[in-house]
Amino acid sequence: MGLGHLRRNLLIAQSLSGSPFHVTILMIAGARQAGSLTMPAGADCLTLPSFCKHTNGDYQPLKLDISLEELVILRAKSIKSALEAYEPDVLIVDKVPRGVARELEPALEYLRARGATRTVLGLREILDDPQVAQQEWQASESDQAIHDYYDAIWVYGDPAVYDLAREYDLSDHVTRKLHYTGYLGQHLRLQFCEAGTSLLATMPSKRMVLCLVGGGQDGDRLAETFAQSDLPEDSTGVILTGPFMPAETIERLRGWAETRPSLRVLDFIPEPAPFISRADRVIAMGGYNTICEVLSFEKRALIVPRVKPRREQLIRAERMRDLGLIDMLHPDELSSQAIKEWLASDLQALPPARDKIDLDGLKRLPLLLADLLGSSDSLLGEKLLSRDQSDEKLLSARKEPLVL
Repeated sequence: MGLGHLRRNLLIAQSLSGSPFHVTILMIAGARQAGSLTMPAGADCLTLPSFCKHTNGDYQPLKLDISLEELVILRAKSIKSALEAYEPDVLIVDKVPRGVARELEPALEYLRARGATRTVLGLREILDDPQVAQQEWQASESDQAIHDYYDAIWVYGDPAVYDLAREYDLSDHVTRKLHYTGYLGQHLRLQFCEAGTSLLATMPSKRMVLCLVGGGQDGDRLAETFAQSDLPEDSTGVILTGPFMPAETIERLRGWAETRPSLRVLDFIPEPAPFISRADRVIAMGGYNTICEVLSFEKRALIVPRVKPRREQLIRAERMRDLGLIDMLHPDELSSQAIKEWLASDLQALPPARDKIDLDGLKRLPLLLADLLGSSDSLLGEKLLSRDQSDEKLLSARKEPLVL
């Protein structure tokens, strides 16, 4: 539903499209921004009418003047019709086994009855505080859904950082289907970001301090605090607002930028990776993609995580801080002075993230896909295989086009 989910799954699609498999990919998403993102060759996107989520966790239609029940029915029929026509070999579902409001169930029932589609549940490494995540897992009957509909679970993380199975006390039958991919390294994004690269060329050649707020729907306080903070004299501050930031917040940011030559405010950029790669320092919220990007590009980052309605970002930031990979500031302590002091401090270079966590998730996805499809030579978890050997086995495992 959110931009972060869309960007993560687009990265997965980009990775699989470049694998030795001959792949065709249909993405089904609920974010209208999907149409502005660069699809890899052999991929396209079907955009559904969207939900929006309130801070209390409740959902309602984002744009359509219909009831939540009517929106769920519309989405359910659209998904099922698309999959009936597309007949995928593999379906990868993001985060919620039955869909946000169980709108995926009719399609899952159909695919199971058809018997020709392998199904994967893809999870980010942290869902929420364990007690909350367990309650939601039980309320949505996720155990039963995984038993009935799913062949495998891919966790896009490193259990040395957060062991999802242990933290959430998952059942044995769920754990048996679970495979940790490692975190998803982000360098591949640079191959699909022409718009971001061209815009970056217009930026001053000074040191860049980048402020990221994800989709922007709850990043107004961080963006406004950054905009009013004193930057080092040799720096340019750049704020990426995100597509969901309220218009009145953007107007305030632009007003401040007009009086401060060292501050730039940019609208939604489909792919911010070039800016992160170019930045000298990053101040950001703690979403999965952002953390993976600052670690992949080895950036010194101050993370101000979201703490409600979910504590996922806070938990991730605390774990990465404890590993010495980022600096963290609790949002209760956020102030212009705190940002100024962090920017003015003489910070030592951090060790490469790869020395402490697994960032090879994208490399493992084709291996997991081959294992899911039942290649004669199990490829699961073969860390000792060289990339060339892996490619050779993948090619021998399947020659015909693969539909995802």
